[in-house]
Amino acid sequence: MQFFKKRSIRLIFFVCFTTCVAKAQDDPMKMLEKTDSTTKNELVAATFKGTRIINFNSVETSGPRTLEFQIQHRFGAFNSGGYNFFGFDEGASIRFGFLYSYNGRLEFGLGRSSIDKQYDGSVKYRLLHQTTDNHMPLSVTLLGYTYYTTLRDPNKAINGFDIYAKTSSRFSYSAQAIIARKFTDNFSLQLTPVFIHSNLVLNPNDKNDVFALETAGRYKFTKRMALIAEYGFPLNDYSTDTYYNSFGLGLEIETGGHVFQITFTNSLGMTENQFIPFTVNKWSDGGIRLGFNISRVFTL
Repeated sequence: MQFFKKRSIRLIFFVCFTTCVAKAQDDPMKMLEKTDSTTKNELVAATFKGTRIINFNSVETSGPRTLEFQIQHRFGAFNSGGYNFFGFDEGASIRFGFLYSYNGRLEFGLGRSSIDKQYDGSVKYRLLHQTTDNHMPLSVTLLGYTYYTTLRDPNKAINGFDIYAKTSSRFSYSAQAIIARKFTDNFSLQLTPVFIHSNLVLNPNDKNDVFALETAGRYKFTKRMALIAEYGFPLNDYSTDTYYNSFGLGLEIETGGHVFQITFTNSLGMTENQFIPFTVNKWSDGGIRLGFNISRVFTL
C-alpha cells in the first residue's frame, strides 16, 4: 500500500511539474503574439470624421462599398441687418452631393450647387494612410475636380453676344494634395495645397489661375462632438479687386449613420472655385453666414 502511495505522489508531482513547464513555455508565446498584434502597422482611423470639414474636403474617403449623400446649406450674412432677419430672409445657397467608393481608397463624386447652377465631378484617391506605429506618419489624399456651370448669360440681350457661346467657357478645374496627421485620439490637423483654373473669368481684373493653401483642424471634446476650423488663402495675386480669405468654424455632431455640422463661415460658395477666389465678405464686419452640413452613409 505504501508503495502505491509513493507512486501516486510521484505521479501527481510529475503531472504538476510538466503542466508548469508547459505553461512556462506557452506564456512567452502568448506574450509574443500579443506584442506582435499590437505593434503591427494598423491604420489610424477617423483623422476627420467626414469627407468634408466645413467647405474644405478632408483627407478621408468613403468606406468600402459606401454611398454618401451630402447636403450643404448657407444662409445670408449677419450684417444684412434686422430687416432681413440677419441673413435668414435672404436667398440661401445649397449644394447636394453624392460620393461612392468600392474599395475605400478610390472615390467618385457628383454634386450640384445653386450658385452659378453649377455641377461638379470629382475623383479622390487615398495615396498614403497614417499608421499607429508611425511607420507612416502622415495621410495623403489626392483630389481632382471638374466644374461645369449651366448659368445663362444675364447680359446676352444687352451685349448682343453670349459669353458662354463656347462650351469650354463653362468649365473650371481644381487639383489638391491633402496632407493630414492625427496627433492624438482627439486632435487632427490638415494642410492642402490647391490649384484652380478657370477657362473663363467674368471679371477682367481676375486671372485664370489661382494657387492657394488650405489649413484645417479638428478637436474632439466628447465621444460624439468635436470643434472644427478651416482657413484658406491664395498664394498669388490673381485679381486687382478685393476679396477675402475663407474662414470657417463649426460644431460637429455624430448621430449614428449621420454627421451633422453647424457652421459659421464668411464664404457663400461651397466648392474651391467659388470660395477660394471669390469670398466677398469678412468676419470683422459681420459678414458671417450660419449654415449646416449633413452627411448620411449607406452600405451597398
